[in-house]
Amino acid sequence: MEYREIVSVTGLSGLYQLLTTKSDGAIVRNVADKTTRFISARQHNVTPLESIEVYTTGDNVRLHEVFRKMQEHEATIPLADSKSANNATIKSYFKSIFPEFDEERVYVSDMKKMLKWYELLKASDLLHFEEEATEEAAAEEAPAEASTEATIAEEAPAEAVVSEAEVAAKPKKAKKKAADTETSATEAEEKPAKKAAKKKKTEE
Repeated sequence: MEYREIVSVTGLSGLYQLLTTKSDGAIVRNVADKTTRFISARQHNVTPLESIEVYTTGDNVRLHEVFRKMQEHEATIPLADSKSANNATIKSYFKSIFPEFDEERVYVSDMKKMLKWYELLKASDLLHFEEEATEEAAAEEAPAEASTEATIAEEAPAEAVVSEAEVAAKPKKAKKKAADTETSATEAEEKPAKKAAKKKKTEE
């Protein structure tokens, strides 16, 4: 089980591992109790955690970046279900680890959900985000490479682009030309013979 396989399901609490998708839904496994079940696409929406972003006062950040900050300040994490974890305490904690949080759009209910998810991920040893960071870096480099390839394609001379049909047609044309040459040579050989025969007949 990896972080990239973990999803949240609307209408269901907790987190799930996405095992397989079907035309009418998906089969998931509960991260906490490991039970497997089918969820209908008509009743539930499945959202991968790696696709979730969190609002900030600048650019949005991926959820795993918030989890990474929580790892760095784990000693002061308020437990989501703890009585001492009131709204003010939770807001203060998130503000301390991520000052860029947009307080108007990130609600306390969202923060509590992140705390619960963090606890579930930690219990299942799923707080490994090195691969996500590598993939993000690769994704940022990919557009530049694609742009370079497109530029090269545009600069290539038109003569260099030959379709398969044209390539297949070229040998046929060459063959036909060779056949025409042979015909011309045969006709050239026959003509002197005819002239010689005509001359002999005249002499007689």
